[in-house]
Amino acid sequence: MVPLGVSSMVFHEYTTPEIFSSVSRAGLDAIEYWIETPHFWLRDLPVHEVVTEHKNHPEIKTLTVHAPILDLNPCSINPDVAEVSLEYAARSIEMAGQMGARVITLHPGRRTAKRPPGEADFARFARYIAVVRETAQKDSIKVSMENMEPIVNSLLCTPERMRKLLDDEPWLYFTLDVAHALSKDDEEPLRYIELCGDRLANVHISRKDGKTLHMPLDRSPVMAGVMKALREIGYRGPLTLEIDDLNFGRPLSAEEKIAILSRDRIFMQECME
Repeated sequence: MVPLGVSSMVFHEYTTPEIFSSVSRAGLDAIEYWIETPHFWLRDLPVHEVVTEHKNHPEIKTLTVHAPILDLNPCSINPDVAEVSLEYAARSIEMAGQMGARVITLHPGRRTAKRPPGEADFARFARYIAVVRETAQKDSIKVSMENMEPIVNSLLCTPERMRKLLDDEPWLYFTLDVAHALSKDDEEPLRYIELCGDRLANVHISRKDGKTLHMPLDRSPVMAGVMKALREIGYRGPLTLEIDDLNFGRPLSAEEKIAILSRDRIFMQECME
């Protein structure tokens, strides 16, 4: 069966034990643990706590990791920002390996100015890839690059650009962010799957509502179509709900979040059978 999971950031304000418990209560069997989960990020990155909670919840069979991205940009024009971003990318791969994760997802970075990327930006991206390549070769974990929204300063936001990167870097895998692709049009996730599905290691799945991304699936026909395409290519990697809990207009309780995840889990099970 395809592992069905959720990003730890849905439970942004909770402790690591509470996050694992909530994911289990939602009936999910996978979790993508963000390095920037506050209970982890702000407490000197206690890898052992994640390892312990994973052992305490054998029903959560699959663990993936998301590298830090919120204040970081490996392609920044500021050399200090770029350098610390490279350091955290390499460190995150090592931590993911220590946690026993199957996949780690990275973001590609962006041009600092809101202008189309130029030669200098792609040179910084090439240096980033070289650092990640060197670290990735020391571990068996799959390092997976995520597609971004098609905005003006994005370096990696088309199926064709992702395919070229994968062809140039045969060690690298692909994380499909469905909502990012949907921000172009409803067919874009299918184009990514068709062109890059052979290297797909993780799928961040969520719905778009107007200009709002990362909404629950809510039995959307578009989401059903994406999962049908994944099923047809034989995808067996994690299907990771990436829902922004701030999109609901009010704070949600843990029980409300678990109920949303449970409903989406049932829908995913039906679509992936």
